[in-house]
Amino acid sequence: MLRIAVPNKGSLSGPAAEMLHEAGYRQRKDPKELVLVDPNNEVEFFFLRPRDIAVYVGSGRLDVGITGRDLLLDSASNAEEVLALGFGGSTFRFARPEGLDVENVKGLEGLRIATSYTGLVQQHLADHGVKATVTKLDGAVETAVQLGVADVIADVVETGTSLRNAGLEVFGDPILVSDAVVIRPKGAGEDSRVEQFLRRLQGVLVARRYVLMDYDIRAESVSAAVALTPGLESPTVSPLHTEGWVAVRSMVLRKEAQRIMDDLWSIGARAILVTNIHACRL
Repeated sequence: MLRIAVPNKGSLSGPAAEMLHEAGYRQRKDPKELVLVDPNNEVEFFFLRPRDIAVYVGSGRLDVGITGRDLLLDSASNAEEVLALGFGGSTFRFARPEGLDVENVKGLEGLRIATSYTGLVQQHLADHGVKATVTKLDGAVETAVQLGVADVIADVVETGTSLRNAGLEVFGDPILVSDAVVIRPKGAGEDSRVEQFLRRLQGVLVARRYVLMDYDIRAESVSAAVALTPGLESPTVSPLHTEGWVAVRSMVLRKEAQRIMDDLWSIGARAILVTNIHACRL
């Protein structure tokens, strides 16, 4: 049975559960349930703190996990990213008090940095050959400078409002752009169960990005229409009962669907329909 770690709570929990449900896996109804067996799919889910998932997967105790890229790198565990899932996005930045003359990571030499992600920050500093003192705090790192614990901080930055309220401003390039990822133990061999799990999630990702578009068009305009809707491989073109007309079916990007419908209409396409894709395999 495939053993999968999923976030028990936090910003990753809801989107992860939704994606797994769309992929055909049973999901818990009681948030207090920490272990769930899905016998139809031969999967056992373990609901863990997002920060702990990389440790369990890296140890080899669990086969696969869903967590944040930031938490994976911060853990320094023996696990690796195998698939990005496109939700739970966040950006990690350094922030300084106004008046501190630091423009980039090189300027942090010898300074004190407060963060909740010490492993991530220490690795970033090491990659740039910078030596600084990194202090771990559990949340609310914005106050670290004001309270004299640090010279600068490293934290998740969304709108930057909380930093500005604390008299801080971001500087330099992002430390990391993170989102939810599927992870496996490093060096894990081929496993058909894991491959099937990844195919299902990839199918959900494709289904979320694309829609199915059907339309009718005169045969002499097919080339122009197909140029607008090339599909992933090639569109399906079928003759209609009315001579000189064909039906076309193709996958198009969801975000481009309205523009494509306008363009198709302008070259004579009619009966243009858009349908959601619930699942697929490519």
